[in-house]
Amino acid sequence: MTDITQVYIALLDEGVDVWRPVQAECVSGNIYRILSQPYDRSVESWQFEPGDVVICEMVESSDGRILAATRKVDPGDASEKQRIQ
Repeated sequence: MTDITQVYIALLDEGVDVWRPVQAECVSGNIYRILSQPYDRSVESWQFEPGDVVICEMVESSDGRILAATRKVDPGDASEKQRIQ
């Protein structure tokens, strides 16, 4: 069974902090894979794209604390690679 949850991705080029809720599956601990979903690059520029594996952390937003993607997992990092397999 896949653990699907909502995480937030920063929108780029907005002038202020804007977060887009997206569906992601938990890979391990705080590592998530962003699931395939509608994404119109001509309308929004997401910090991370569907299919990316990201590290998520709780961050403070204008709406309170959210689980946000903060960085992409580096596939060359052996410790991170082991955690996502």
